[in-house]
Amino acid sequence: MAVARFSFLSNLSSLVPISSQSQSSPPPKFSTGKICCRKTEAVIENGDGSISRRDVLKSLGATISIVSSGSFIETAVAADLIQLRQRSDFLSKVKSTLYRNIKANPELIPSLLTLALNDAMTYHKATKSGGPNGSIRFSSELSRPENEGLSAALNFLEETKKEIDAYSKGGPISYADLIQYAAQSAVKNTFLSAAIRKAGGNEEKGNLLYTAYGSAGQWGLFDKTLGRSDTQEVDPEGRVPQWQKASVQEMKDKFIAVGFGPRQLAVMSAFLGPDQLATETLLASDPAVSPWVEKYQRSRESVSQTNYEVDLITTLTKLSCLGQKINYEAYSYPIKKVDFSKLKL
Repeated sequence: MAVARFSFLSNLSSLVPISSQSQSSPPPKFSTGKICCRKTEAVIENGDGSISRRDVLKSLGATISIVSSGSFIETAVAADLIQLRQRSDFLSKVKSTLYRNIKANPELIPSLLTLALNDAMTYHKATKSGGPNGSIRFSSELSRPENEGLSAALNFLEETKKEIDAYSKGGPISYADLIQYAAQSAVKNTFLSAAIRKAGGNEEKGNLLYTAYGSAGQWGLFDKTLGRSDTQEVDPEGRVPQWQKASVQEMKDKFIAVGFGPRQLAVMSAFLGPDQLATETLLASDPAVSPWVEKYQRSRESVSQTNYEVDLITTLTKLSCLGQKINYEAYSYPIKKVDFSKLKL
């Protein structure tokens, strides 16, 4: 069966900056009532202990509560909003760091995708063990046959982790989070690169094309998954195939085992090795997978490539959470408090 010749990974050479917009959870909705301020301790982040009029206004603003039926909303609401802002700001910095570093090392993108896939594919549905828990960072797991050639990608992320941990106020980023968000960054950059190619190599027009027709907004759910915990032991052997040596049936069986099917196998073809077109040629030999391969090939040739982008984002989001309990307080940190006794007005 003939397969189109355009590959998702063929766009790696034209990576350019893309603005990352963090997706924050919408604020809680309350019934109609009056707004009042309470004189409580609030946040300052000057870092030098000084307190200014602006600090006070910001602090008082952070402690505004909404009153319904004459009773105060719990102060936990304000604390939750502060945590959301802290996590949102941190994630924005993480994605910026990953983008910059990946842009400087585009040759690592195929390995970063496979690293994320293999860390997640240790998931065992019956026991709900394994999954994207950072276990692939251990040398005994990284040295397995299915992870051959991925050490450079992990070394790259270890250096990136040092940079991120240096500015993190809420503790070091987990390998589990870092590996999956690196895959997200690699995918987003390659989507943008495709838009630039379709704009004749013009970066400005490519950015406009991606803004108008791209699927950046589909990443909202993925961005809410920040907070995976690292395991402290390797995952069992034999759970991940050697993708480049596996038959289509073996790949289908593994995807089915974690709750996916032929559609997800086809859309994840770029994660199964450095030569996406060769992988898709193999996948197209299977009657259950072939229609999806052809669909995504056609989609990648379109202006918006919406079908391909949306399905890939959806599949990666689900994959990156297999068996993981997300800690929605991760990377938040204790806040400094205003000492009103030192305030000079």
